[in-house]
Amino acid sequence: MIELDGGPLTLEVVEAVARRGEEVRLGPAAARTLGESRAFVDRLAAGAEPIYGITTGVGKLKDVVIPPGERAELQRNLVLSHAGGMGAPLPAAEVRAIMLLLAASLARGASGVRPLVVETVIACLNRRIHPVVPELGSVGASGDLAPLAHVALCLVGEGAASDGGGQIPAAEALARAGLRPLVLETKEGLALLNGTHLMAGLGALAVLDAGRLTRMADVTGAMSLEALMGSNAAFDARIHALRPHPGQLATAANLRRLTAESGIIASHRDCTRVQDAYSLRCMPQVHGSAREAVAFARSVIERELASVSDNPLVFPADGAVLSGGNFHGEVLGLALDTLALGLGQLAGICERRIDRLVNPLTNEALPPFLSPHGGVHSGYMIAQYGAAALASELRTQAVPASVESIPTSGLQEDYNSMAAGSALKACRAVGLARRVIAIELLLAAQALDFRAPLTPGRGSAAARATVRARIAPLDRDRYLKADLDAALELCEEGAVLAAVEAALGPLE
Repeated sequence: MIELDGGPLTLEVVEAVARRGEEVRLGPAAARTLGESRAFVDRLAAGAEPIYGITTGVGKLKDVVIPPGERAELQRNLVLSHAGGMGAPLPAAEVRAIMLLLAASLARGASGVRPLVVETVIACLNRRIHPVVPELGSVGASGDLAPLAHVALCLVGEGAASDGGGQIPAAEALARAGLRPLVLETKEGLALLNGTHLMAGLGALAVLDAGRLTRMADVTGAMSLEALMGSNAAFDARIHALRPHPGQLATAANLRRLTAESGIIASHRDCTRVQDAYSLRCMPQVHGSAREAVAFARSVIERELASVSDNPLVFPADGAVLSGGNFHGEVLGLALDTLALGLGQLAGICERRIDRLVNPLTNEALPPFLSPHGGVHSGYMIAQYGAAALASELRTQAVPASVESIPTSGLQEDYNSMAAGSALKACRAVGLARRVIAIELLLAAQALDFRAPLTPGRGSAAARATVRARIAPLDRDRYLKADLDAALELCEEGAVLAAVEAALGPLE
């Protein structure tokens, strides 16, 4: 049970709720804070002072004072009018991450909503009522208005929800779960719509996945290095101590451990080759740069998980309500664009190793395209084509979204972050990079088979054994997609990393 107590969330908590269905509750101290904050908003709403979104309209309509009798109606209308998202629905896990971050932000007491609002979001999470949230329509400033409006739409019994098998009316989903639709009061519609919860929620899941991919790329890179008769001398700690970037140091340490006790490397240690190709020798520098991108994105997302990104914000102890710009997603856009760029570099160097494994010009006397019967059989030729296509598409995802800005709301919102696009790109980049790494895993295992009876390092051996438990060696051509899908499943499940870390201990 995850308790929302007004404190920060962790990335691991977000994943537990989003992907594993961990239940959530509102802590008693947070509920008291919410009650105090709400009482303050009620006093403001009863007055005549112009206060953005409480007694006035929003955006360019900020100067329109709303009569007291229509102020609650404004909140429902905001939800209805802003629920204009487009495109495919977000996956359930991503919607759950958004809902959790929304509840956690509101629970910090600076938005002025009733405890009932947070409790309703939590009840929907726990009873697996997932609003249908289109992925497109946010400009990443004033918060993720359109996507969050679709979440709020479900809470008030409008729009659609997913029941796991399809879409049903939100009112029906709430009724099945024994919940009543929310009747919004002053400030509450605006509080549900303002926030960076799509950007941060999707970013949190992408950062966790990307961190796993950097470790997985070290594993597949070590396998390729050994299969290509490379040397691990370039990973010597003395080299990297002279350029102590944390990502580089971590990758080099992993590669030393993964290739330790390698009979393959020992077999040619005294050969006359001076150095390996960049895609082998420079793994610490390139994989390490991807790690730096992940670390930067992680640090930004972790701070966002402790934040309130609503507007205006209420400070009952000071008797103040302040309008600002905490909903602006620029810092998230920069971080998530950087993450996508790092994943592009990671997939790019993996694709180059994939080519070396199948290319008879570079694969150190391995069978062309890793088929023992080349000619009649094409082996893994097309797998490299696929990796090239994926890496190329990933480069398009690495083009930053957050340097773009198109004004909205009659130039009141004249510099938007477009960071929702950064979040969507980062998630897609994760999926593309994972597929490239899965291809390298599959091909490197096949290539290591050809080096028998020489044995790879303990880490590479554990990874190959995990592949072979699921995928037979390729002797003659067969339906290739089945092999690729099985390799991808191994990466998605974490089975290979688990086997390697069981043999070596946790990787960096």
